[in-house]
Amino acid sequence: MKIRMFAVTAATLAVGVAAAGCGSGSSSSAASAGAGTGASGSTSARSSGYGSGGGSSAAATSAVTLKAASSMLGRILVDQDGKTLYLFEADAMNKSNCSGGCATVWPPITMSGTATAGSGVSAKLIGTTMRPDGSSQVTYAGHPLYWYEGDSDPGDTHGEGLTDFGGSWDAVSPAGKAVESDNS
Repeated sequence: MKIRMFAVTAATLAVGVAAAGCGSGSSSSAASAGAGTGASGSTSARSSGYGSGGGSSAAATSAVTLKAASSMLGRILVDQDGKTLYLFEADAMNKSNCSGGCATVWPPITMSGTATAGSGVSAKLIGTTMRPDGSSQVTYAGHPLYWYEGDSDPGDTHGEGLTDFGGSWDAVSPAGKAVESDNS
């Protein structure tokens, strides 16, 4: 019983510390709440190979497959494991504006190999862009792509509509557009 209580206390402390560190770059209260939920899913996301954390990209995957999937938001882009892919509206075309704490909550999809088109995705819209740390980030229709640390299971869309780090985050449609939802 003491070990279980210690584990719960440690987990609660870790979530609080992570939320406090991420909250400083947030532009709304919804973002702070999202950052808090993101911290609880970060172990799962990282252990599954989703994301990099920190200001630089961690080990890039050798290959990424983008595919379309049905969700509560409609048809959206997901990776080969069904993890939702997001765009950051504060990014410029083919240029990421998410680094540091932002890249911890919204890990960029980096790779050392090739991104391929799966079912329902246009290969012509897939590309890459160079991140400030020199890594190669996957783009779709010119939008750098990210995972959200708060999405722990395939099909989760907890990052949809959050306003974090100076911009709005949206799932990406197979046409390469932001999926707009009323997440307020």
